[in-house]
Amino acid sequence: MIQKIATRDAYGQALVKLGRENPNVVVLDADLSKSTKTAGFAKEFPERFFQMGIAEADMTSTAAGLATCGKIPFISTFACFATGRNFDQLRVSIAYPHLNVKIAATHAGITVGEDGASHQSIEDVALMRVIPGMIVLSPADAADAEAAVFAAAAVEGPVYLRFGREPMPVIFPPERKLIIGKADRLKEGTEATIAATGVMTAVALEAAEILASRGRMVRVLNFSTIKPIDGEAIVAAARETGAIVTAEEHSIIGGLGSAVAEVVVKHYPVPMEFVGVQDRFGQSGKPAELMKEYGLTAEDIVAAVERAIARKR
Repeated sequence: MIQKIATRDAYGQALVKLGRENPNVVVLDADLSKSTKTAGFAKEFPERFFQMGIAEADMTSTAAGLATCGKIPFISTFACFATGRNFDQLRVSIAYPHLNVKIAATHAGITVGEDGASHQSIEDVALMRVIPGMIVLSPADAADAEAAVFAAAAVEGPVYLRFGREPMPVIFPPERKLIIGKADRLKEGTEATIAATGVMTAVALEAAEILASRGRMVRVLNFSTIKPIDGEAIVAAARETGAIVTAEEHSIIGGLGSAVAEVVVKHYPVPMEFVGVQDRFGQSGKPAELMKEYGLTAEDIVAAVERAIARKR
């Protein structure tokens, strides 16, 4: 049976491990510590945890101040709030002076489920990608999420981390090491490449198996780092497989698909298809139902791959 763990759970556990290793790590939360899973850190390190209340902008500015004092602040709230309510503070108070603050956003994407459109952040990656100097991480599973936390803490400067609420299949081994800026080649193939991120990586692997059963061998790349994007892996995929399909639980505007396309169009144009949320808001529903409604299933990826292959010259 495939083990499933939510990346937000792994984030909470990783924070405690990181806190034991690094006394400069502090955590701030906006009245959602039980949901963001920062409560574990608060219990073990109460003197290094700050409950800021429903005041995201204040939390962000406070974190900036702590960073100037040599601390490594992780600020946590839902993705819709982490990137929307305090965009000005992220841009001016953290990114502009390039402060060492980590923005750890949980409950990203439509798999938030019944909370509905207001809480289903499908534009957060686009917002964070456009901020100069902001690193954007979107881990694929629990092991990847833990590795992302440690990688974020080790790099100097602002980092956005994207975590989900829904338990997802475990792909990577517990000793996973995330290298910022490097994609993972999870499956070999020559007919096309599926470039996936976050929860869609497991879906992409499922799609690759379906395609293999039909005689189609496709490469699968996992992009835990969306910014800086791994241009070398993308160009190699374009050159060697001749078609690329991106898959993300995010709007197709401004996310992984856009990042990959920017590399492809500049260096090695090939047919591309984009699996993601089209230009629409989310809605309330069960995660699996929403994935089907918004075209984020393995079958949707398979269809996109077939379209991309058909366009190859």
